[in-house]
Amino acid sequence: MTETILIQKIVDYFETNIFSNHIEASLKKNSKLKSYNINPIVVKYLSRVLEGNYSPEGVAKALFYPRVLGTSINTSFGTRIQNMFVDLEIASGSLIKGMDIEFIDQIDQRKKWCQLKSGPNTINSEDVKPLIQKFTKTINLARTNNAFLGISNSDFIVGVLYGEPNELSMHYKDIDKTHPVFIGTEFWHRITGYPNFYKGLVLELHRSINTIDTKDLINKGCEILAAEIKTSPLFDF
Repeated sequence: MTETILIQKIVDYFETNIFSNHIEASLKKNSKLKSYNINPIVVKYLSRVLEGNYSPEGVAKALFYPRVLGTSINTSFGTRIQNMFVDLEIASGSLIKGMDIEFIDQIDQRKKWCQLKSGPNTINSEDVKPLIQKFTKTINLARTNNAFLGISNSDFIVGVLYGEPNELSMHYKDIDKTHPVFIGTEFWHRITGYPNFYKGLVLELHRSINTIDTKDLINKGCEILAAEIKTSPLFDF
């Protein structure tokens, strides 16, 4: 598959499975009051921050904004991306517990078992030791199987989808001392074989985003949610 065709397939996947799904879920699910666990004190405060008073519109924004602009899209992104590599046959789903995908590294031609991460600051300090222990346990178990003869620490990697090496947190750098952490350009080069794939993909995704009909998502979603909040016994305006 050519670089141009593969980029377009990924862009199409983003449009259908990430962006469109996010818009639809936001208008159907996230605009429903029952989808929230509400802290009445915090939500009242945030309403005043957003609207200057305690109102259905302010409460709707306090609930809807962080869900739509943070939690829901980030959760969807991580899940969908893993599926995307398999669905588009860029990689295979891993049969080894704890690994997300498997692929032949197009630079060194060795098989890689990969745990995917979104960006350069997406793990905490407490994640480092368990991740390394999981890799070590997996490697030791694999070495008892003749099918995995010759594997090394460098065959078990962390793939970070976006960002630059100098943006990696110290937590990722700690992991990189034992298992390679490939980020952005290098990760996409290794998995696709195209040195400039990451740059081209980002460019085409930006073009795609400029054409998306967001269906006035924020205003419509808040309007639907505010109407329900007005009649809810949970609030006293």
